[in-house]
This record gives sequence, structure tokens and C-alpha cells, in this order.
Amino acid sequence: MSPVLAHAAGIVASTAMLALCSAIEKPEVFLLWGALAPWLAALERDPDGRRTVASAVAMSIGFTFAVFSWFPPAVVDFTGVSPVAAFAALALTAPLLEPQFLAFAVVRWGLRRRGATVWWAAVAATGAWVAVESLAPRLFGNALGHAVYPYPSLRQVADLGGAVALSALVLLVNQALLLAVAAAPRSARDALLATATAAALLATASAYGHWRLAHLQAATDGQRPLTAVLVQASMGNYGRLRERVGAFEAVRRIVDTHTSLSGSASADAEPELIVWPETVYPTTFGSPKSDAGATFDEVVRNFVDRTGTPLLFGTYHREGDREFNAAVLLAPDPPSAPAQSLYRKARLFPLTEAVPAWLDSERLRAWLPWLGTWHAGDGGQVLTLPRRDGDSIQVAPLICRDAVDPDLALEAARSGAELIVTVSNDGWFATTSGAHLHLVVSAFRSIETRLPQLRATNSGITAVIDATGAIVERAVVGDRTALVARLRPGSQRATAMRAFGDWFGYLGALLAAAMFAVTVRRSR
Repeated sequence: MSPVLAHAAGIVASTAMLALCSAIEKPEVFLLWGALAPWLAALERDPDGRRTVASAVAMSIGFTFAVFSWFPPAVVDFTGVSPVAAFAALALTAPLLEPQFLAFAVVRWGLRRRGATVWWAAVAATGAWVAVESLAPRLFGNALGHAVYPYPSLRQVADLGGAVALSALVLLVNQALLLAVAAAPRSARDALLATATAAALLATASAYGHWRLAHLQAATDGQRPLTAVLVQASMGNYGRLRERVGAFEAVRRIVDTHTSLSGSASADAEPELIVWPETVYPTTFGSPKSDAGATFDEVVRNFVDRTGTPLLFGTYHREGDREFNAAVLLAPDPPSAPAQSLYRKARLFPLTEAVPAWLDSERLRAWLPWLGTWHAGDGGQVLTLPRRDGDSIQVAPLICRDAVDPDLALEAARSGAELIVTVSNDGWFATTSGAHLHLVVSAFRSIETRLPQLRATNSGITAVIDATGAIVERAVVGDRTALVARLRPGSQRATAMRAFGDWFGYLGALLAAAMFAVTVRRSR
């Protein structure tokens, strides 16, 4: 087989297996441990540098389409661009969205070219991969390690080094199994050694996970549970509803639906918190733009006072001439905490929510009328939730894309947060695998901080996540429902991620640089 065909076959095989592993409920997730082996085999057979770079670029495109094929249709639905343009844009930007493939392949090729062993090159290339995956800006915040989520014990390793630590585990196991297959015809000893290495890596990670799970169970025993109601109204696109029935009627329907669902669920549950999704109140709460807006503000306040239950909901916030995507924690009157606490979304989605100042212009907005106008908040904020017994809980709000950034949840945990509350509007991709991906990435925030999480979305996936990252309750996508959640707020349990942040990415960068330097010196 020619080198070009070998690369093509390896990319197709690896992409197909990664696609099968991309959803959290797929039984084919076991393929993950060998999914990259066909591509790695092609890199090992062909020492040509240009083909290595081309193969890495092609692999990034294949991976992007395997995991994010749901994104172009969502862009078409939101912006109205043609499907061809949306898919072409995804293909062209894939090397920027997933640059870890190029970093891995180039470092591996460079070391092998200078005489490094396969294992030496594999470890250094893995360091480069996790460095890029951890430290480079990422649109979706994804990591290869997120695919390990279906394994309850293995995913606990994320409290040590985040999802990128699991990425390293996946890469090294793939390389070990490839070596075992390659060595089998000529040396049973070498094949057995490579297989034992893969087994040892998985066994060590699993042993840590089992120990951590037992420790977490003991730590939560005796803590007083919190009951909350998470509303998923499945009302679809708020903007289109406003266009169809008018602004006043749209807000009225949204508020009435959410108060009705909240009231029905609260009748028997006696919750201490009600959560509505991102931008569910599609105007500026607390600083109304009209008399109608002031009326709706009063309706929401009266609902909180009547039920006697704090409400955390997504809205807009205005400060001078700037607007923010925000979450408000509204307590009943008289509260044992400030009547209104505010969090402003920190990680805005590029273009649709915010446009960089250097790019923004009237001409651009005339050409692309869907461009966003929000400003970013500071992030990492903690709000005080009063409890019925006079005590309180420190809550860390996250809004949609905030949940893909470990730093925000970690910062809040260091500030004393005991519970993560994520609100999101996933309606524009709720029926796709994108909703599952967003849920899984959010669950890793609970593993890294060891804080349980309440997650409310407008149409799915609304869920309850415990401190181990397990999804203990979830609503069906598209259902109009109010999920009753009972969980135990987290204590201040130490993790390496809390203490050091994304240290594993920096370790990977140092390891790759040091091993490359040693190899260059030896080759001279």
C-alpha cells in the first residue's frame, strides 16, 4: 500500500471509531482504546514530514466532523447561511479548532526522525497534545478525555489533571496496543510487555477512581440535602416566538409557562431553590426598558414572594449602554441574603453573542444582522442562597459556554462555592449529539471541583450531577417538565485541580520540550 493510501485508510478507520465513541450512551465506547491506532500506525510507517503534516490536518478535519457534525446545521438554523457554506467553514477551521493533532504528529515525527524510540516519541508527543488541548483557546472546550466519561472509575482521574489527563491515558493506551499488535509476529515478549503496559495504565487509573469514589461517599454522609426544581419548558427559539406574537405576548407566555411548571412541581417537593434556563427572561430584569417590562419584573418578584422560594434564572442585565447575558438569584422578601444577586456570563460565544472590537463595524453588522452585542462578565463569582432554616449555601452560577472552561468553576470553588448551578439555552442543537457533549463537558466541572451541579436548559438536557460526575437525574430532550432534584451540597474537598488549575497542560509542555531537547542533543 502506498504511503498516501496508508494515511487515508488510517484516518478513515480512526475517524469512524471516534464517531462511534462520540455519544455518551453508545456501547461502542470501548473502541476508544484503539480508535487512534490506525492513524498512529500510518504515522509510524511513513517518515515523510510533509505527509505527516497533511495527515494531521486531515485527521483534525475527520475528528471535527465525527464529533461536531451537528454544528453546521445549528449555524444554518441560527444565521440562515447555506449548508454548503457552513460545512465548508467547519472543514477550513478544523485545524484551528483541533490543533492538538498537528502538535502531536509533528513532535512525534521530529523525534522519530532523530532516532528516538517509539515509546520516547509517543510520550513526548502526548505531552504536546495535552499542552495544546489544555492551554490553547478552544471554541467548544472539548478534550479527547471527555470520551472516557462512560467509565465511572476512570473519569475520577479528572480531579487530578482535568479531562486532558484522561486524554493522555487514551493516547498512551492506544500507542501501547498498537505496539502489541505490531510486535506480535516477531516477539511474543515485546507484545506481552506492551499489552501489560496498557493494562497497567488502565488498572492504575481505575484503582485511583475506586478509591476516590469510596472517599467521596463517606465525605457526603450526614450532609443535609437540598431540594430544587429545574424547569425545562421546551419553548424553542425565543426570538422567533417574539417575531410571531410580539414582544409583550412572548414574554407573557414564557413567564406564565415557567411559573406554572414551577408551582406545580413545588406543591409537593417544597424546594429551597427554583432554576430557570439561560435568557428565559428575554429582557433586562431590574432595569426595565418600558412599562411592560416593569410589569413583568413585578410578576417575577411576586412569584418568588408568593412561593417563598429563591429563584435563579437567566436574563439580560444593563449597565449604562452595555448589556450582559446574566443570571439573577432572586430571594423572597424579606431575605436572609441580598434580595437580588447577579452573575454575568464570562465566556460569550464568538460572533453570535459578542464581536471583538477590532472586527466590529456598521458595515459588518449590516451584512450579518445576527451578530451579538453583549459584553463579557468577570466570571468565577459566588452567590449566597438563603435556606429555610436560616443557613445559606454558596452557589457558583455558570451560563452555557461558561461550563466548558474549567477555570471558572475552579475559581468559584476556591471562593467557597458549595454548589454549581448551570443555566443554558441549548435549543438550537438540543436534538443532536451536541446536547450530550455539552452535558458531559459540564459534568467534568463537578469532577474537577467535587461540587454537585444543577443544570437547567430550555429544551434539554436538564440534569442533576453529583460530585462524582454521575448524572443522577435527567429530563428527556423536548419534554415540557419540571425536574425535582435532591442533592447534598459539596463540602470543601481538596483536589489537585482546585489547588493548581490546569497544571497538567503545563507539565505536558515542559515534558515535550525537555524530551525533544534531550533527543536533539543525543542525535548530535
